[in-house]
Amino acid sequence: MVKSGKQTRRNGQLAVSPSHLIHRALQLALDLYAAETGADGLTQRQFAVLEAVSQKSGLTQTDLVRATGIDRSTLADLVARMTTKGLLERERSAIDARAMAVRLSEAGAAALDAARPRVEAADKRIMALLPKGKRDGFLALLSDLASAADAVPDKAQAEARAAKKALKEARKAERAAKKAAKPARSDKPAKGKKASVAA
Repeated sequence: MVKSGKQTRRNGQLAVSPSHLIHRALQLALDLYAAETGADGLTQRQFAVLEAVSQKSGLTQTDLVRATGIDRSTLADLVARMTTKGLLERERSAIDARAMAVRLSEAGAAALDAARPRVEAADKRIMALLPKGKRDGFLALLSDLASAADAVPDKAQAEARAAKKALKEARKAERAAKKAAKPARSDKPAKGKKASVAA
């Protein structure tokens, strides 16, 4: 936790907790988003999916996870519901027959077009809460945090591969050590024969 003397004494640890402050900022952003888009509008996640698909048709759900940052299980459920509502269409991927590709339906494109000005208005309201001189820096920091979040799965995969390789090497070294510890076969008498006893 980042510490800032007077502020900490006045407001407690929550006032300087990045996780808490980001959560509060997220709540505010979602409230402003909901106020602009209305009860019948797209949710923030629905908008993110439609916007990502509009940029490149034929994305798989794995591609959408990368593009939106929405976790895999939530995204699968979201895409299924959006397909049922007629906002998205799914078909077998031309690249990978095991995967389903997603594209905008006509209704999805219309919903996206209607939502864009509302989302832009919500974004403007959020940015208006900050002094003009801090807005670019704020967006840059958010972008840095999003990039760090995007790198987590790749880093986790790299760490998992490294751990697997280390385990394999440890097992190989253990087998080599056991083999080296065994006595040589020439010291043992041949099977079925007794060692000769000196007279």
